[in-house]
Amino acid sequence: MAMGSFDNRRHAPPMADMNVVPLVDVMLVLLVIFIVTAPLLTHAVKIDLPKASSSANITKPEHIEFGIRENGELFWNGEPVPLAELQPRFAAEAKRQPQPELHLRADRNARYDSVAQVMSTAAKAGLTRIGFVTSGTDANPRP
Repeated sequence: MAMGSFDNRRHAPPMADMNVVPLVDVMLVLLVIFIVTAPLLTHAVKIDLPKASSSANITKPEHIEFGIRENGELFWNGEPVPLAELQPRFAAEAKRQPQPELHLRADRNARYDSVAQVMSTAAKAGLTRIGFVTSGTDANPRP
């Protein structure tokens, strides 16, 4: 089949088939190039990396268990403490690093003014982490 001719007498219809031979040639050349260069791309440099653990390192700060009874008795980690001694103790604890948390455990029928007075004394001394601890039906402080 002739591709074309200079004969004007015969009007052959234009060729509608696509010539894929040059396309196949280019694809084969690219395939050979990739086959040759692919092993060069996998070259790795060995590095000794430090080993990391996946567990979180959580350090919880110490806390002060502070109890307030219904009759106004105050307890610092289970031992009775007078109200006048709270300011120096809170100030000493506020200077520690990390600063401990103050866990207030008040009796259900404890007066609000004694709880507020303890919180105010702790805040004035510099303790910033103050929380209430309750348990079930009654929040009795430890004796």
